Amino acid sequence: MSTPTTSVSPSAASSVRGGAAYDAIVLGGGHNGLVTGAYLAAAGLDTLILEKNDRIGGAALTEEFAPGFRNSVAAYTVSLLNVKVIIDLELETFGLEIVERPAANFWPVDHRRGLLMPYGYEGRRAAIAEFSERDAGQLADYDRVIEHGALVVRDLLLRTPPNLKGGVMSMLRGLELGRDLIRMPLPDQRRLVDLFTTSAADFLGGFFESDVVKGAFAFDSIVGAYAAPSTPGTAYVLLHHAFGETNGKSGVWGHAIGGMGAISDALGRAARARGATIRTSAAVAGVLVEGGKAAGVVLESGEEIRAKIVASNVAPKLLFSKLVPEGAVEPELRRHFTGMKTGSGTFRMNVALGELPDFTCRPGTSKQEHHGSGIVIGPTLDYLERAYLDARMTGWSKEPVVEMLIPSTIDATLAPEGKHVASLFVQHVAPKLPDGGSWADPKEKEAFADLVIDTVTKHAPNFKGSVLARQVLSPLDLEQRFGLPDGDIFHGQLTLDQLYSARPVLGHADYRMPVPALYLCGSGGHPGGGVTGVPGHNAAREIIRDFKKRRWK
Repeated sequence: MSTPTTSVSPSAASSVRGGAAYDAIVLGGGHNGLVTGAYLAAAGLDTLILEKNDRIGGAALTEEFAPGFRNSVAAYTVSLLNVKVIIDLELETFGLEIVERPAANFWPVDHRRGLLMPYGYEGRRAAIAEFSERDAGQLADYDRVIEHGALVVRDLLLRTPPNLKGGVMSMLRGLELGRDLIRMPLPDQRRLVDLFTTSAADFLGGFFESDVVKGAFAFDSIVGAYAAPSTPGTAYVLLHHAFGETNGKSGVWGHAIGGMGAISDALGRAARARGATIRTSAAVAGVLVEGGKAAGVVLESGEEIRAKIVASNVAPKLLFSKLVPEGAVEPELRRHFTGMKTGSGTFRMNVALGELPDFTCRPGTSKQEHHGSGIVIGPTLDYLERAYLDARMTGWSKEPVVEMLIPSTIDATLAPEGKHVASLFVQHVAPKLPDGGSWADPKEKEAFADLVIDTVTKHAPNFKGSVLARQVLSPLDLEQRFGLPDGDIFHGQLTLDQLYSARPVLGHADYRMPVPALYLCGSGGHPGGGVTGVPGHNAAREIIRDFKKRRWK
């Protein structure tokens, strides 16, 4: 069984416990909390993971939503899960199997045309050439810039960001990053600045002319971002979705056999095998703060559990508004945490299908390559732009952006033979509806769900009639069930003022929160959201270092 390169001997761990029930308590049994707990337990810390729901996994969960039909409830596809986490925690040994999509994405454009984007340069070039020969000629340059940017991001993923608040070590670590940038050729430095600061529309406009081609690439720029492609900073969101890999293949997306809950289940087994204790149905009411530092937690049941440190997989906004005692943090600093920008404009549906969609531009209900891809209803850059503007004006898009995956085309465990399940990831909806509307009103939620079904049906006329059952999650449902503030799938928007050393707030980017012995291990920390496991990995490394220094003795 592998162990982290930095570890705490059992004697060291026990010597700092000082009578506490545990060395470490992890708040939240989502995937990052499980990653943190597994690493801490492997390092010899007596670790307890607490999950408020009756199953671990958080948003990376699989459940039966209709008789015989199972699917990923919220998170729905794999690519960003970090290879180091997979290897360190031996997730394949604990049952994780990831299979690749047969093609990347499919965009139905109109009744005659569709853009099916395969993997591999030549196939992608040929697909783009059907819409613009000029754009096909630009693909190699675009790929080079994106891959260069992705390499920079990958290099930063496993680094703890410097706290830009003074001090020699912070300055040196900042200079180290600066040297990495200075060594790049000047044109690449410019491109990198563009990727981090400009809009996706402007960035893509520097390469492509076709509104269909630009729309296809721009889709990743609005996933989990309540923004239009013209919004500054969305180029980085595009890049954020480009640094992943599946089975060692860069930029490839896949499915976990058994759904996203299979990732969480494997992480849970890995954590337990390393000695961690996991408790479900254990909702935390607050963090205990004694002598100016975190000392454990109080459950909603009234039970107190003490520990030397507390690691929070809870979104920073919720952590500081609901769990950290008000007097434990200076009011101005507390305001920065509770004022994080949240809201990803996300609406989630799962549907049981009697047959596969029959697209007018690519007919047939027998399984084809496009059925196993990411099917995106968002055919042009202008369509993506209007969807956001609609939501800002009226609360939801009249023509929503829908990404539909049909994992049962790859994973037969999810649906009865001959039938299928589909995940529908929908943008854009306002986290809070205007004019007195509320996502708590079932009529609002079901009305938008009907519109989503109708939107897909415009391109696949059999779709509406094939829906046997559906599960619907509004932004409010995502917040209440999974603790995602304003339904934000990233625990906080991926804007320039909430990235790297500014995530979650300046001065506290190193996973150490302003309350001593309290750490952040979830997506609210660097590098942000997605099922990556990286915030959990990085936070565990810093916690283990602090234990080695006897910081809590």
